[in-house]
Amino acid sequence: MFARIQHFVNQFLNKSRKINNEPLNRVSLIVLILIDIFILINVFTGLDDISRWHISPLQAYPCYSQWQNYRTKNSGNQDYEIIRQSLLYESGNQLSQKQIYQQSEAEHLGKVAPTCLQYAEYIDKINIPQNQQAITAIDQRQGQIGNLKQANSRIRTEYDSTLLEKIAGQSREQSINQVGAEKAKQELEKNNLNIFKLEKEISNLKNELLTKQESRNFIAFLENSEEFGTVEQGYKQASFWYPSIQLAFQTLFLLPLIFATLLVHQFSQRRGYGLITLISWHLLVIFFIPLILKIFEFLQVGAIFQFVFDVISAIFGRLLFLVSYIYILLIPLIGFSIIKFFQKIILNPKLQAVSRIQKSRCVKCAKKLRHNDAYCPHCGYYQYIECRNCHNLTYKHLPHCKHCGSLQASDDL
Repeated sequence: MFARIQHFVNQFLNKSRKINNEPLNRVSLIVLILIDIFILINVFTGLDDISRWHISPLQAYPCYSQWQNYRTKNSGNQDYEIIRQSLLYESGNQLSQKQIYQQSEAEHLGKVAPTCLQYAEYIDKINIPQNQQAITAIDQRQGQIGNLKQANSRIRTEYDSTLLEKIAGQSREQSINQVGAEKAKQELEKNNLNIFKLEKEISNLKNELLTKQESRNFIAFLENSEEFGTVEQGYKQASFWYPSIQLAFQTLFLLPLIFATLLVHQFSQRRGYGLITLISWHLLVIFFIPLILKIFEFLQVGAIFQFVFDVISAIFGRLLFLVSYIYILLIPLIGFSIIKFFQKIILNPKLQAVSRIQKSRCVKCAKKLRHNDAYCPHCGYYQYIECRNCHNLTYKHLPHCKHCGSLQASDDL
């Protein structure tokens, strides 16, 4: 097993740094590596761009997160908070909330959920100058309350200090505090009265904002469990399938590159174009690297992982570490199946030998051979094997002897 792996690695390295079995010089190798890096960066850039081609769950259901936060809050002030977050403060030629949501449709494949567009319409109805002014007035009063409370905190500290000075019999002229105890008490009472008035004004402004017809309609829409259930179900379903959609688009981006490069590689091998063969081989490796990485990434975060995760959660509760055991067993099994598929069907030497011998090419490297060449002048591979029946030389990997027609043993093929 180790010898086969070492043989495969040596073959890979030879194909990656030799032209017609001649090693590249250092300058050419450095240039080739720089080309590989440049192409690999552009491949990953293209993969990143195409992975965002389809609309994401957050773009398809842009109202889900705010709506969910509203329904999970039990502070008693969630109605005002959702309206405050929904109002826009910028003036000028700004797009409406519905137009902002619809921009995702213009730049991506897919559609924004109709319920979220309806959600945006309610926001646009409450996003009027009067409501914006009310929010601004509330924020200003809350800022004033914060300043008054900060002043009260400072006055209380000085008040306590002046009381201690008074108890100790210290004269007012020797005090380090700017305000005396009596005056400090008056300022505290005055500030508390102002805070009470400001809080009352804030309460009135909030009630006025929440009792408007457009606000009541918006809150009633948010409290509709059926509408929210539709959005929640759609968002979860979109999140489940989005990694699979991303992998499909990324594969769609890579497969034409792989097939085109593979055709060029096979053509250059048949014609003996060493430099083109080398470069196309490097391109094949570069295109397969991100494909393999994306497949493994999909297995970790895609629909398959989510399905395994849900099954483990349903059967074993919170013993989610068992997911790692499943993957430790599943990934080698998938890899073994892929290897067997390529060994038996795609890269089967017996199937390759049939086509190569018919075209007078090397059974191993597929380079052109002259008539009766026993050894390949390109890779040194011996083309024949002795028939066990008639003991004449016949082609390797073919099922029957070319002299007597007897069936060859499987270990000779």
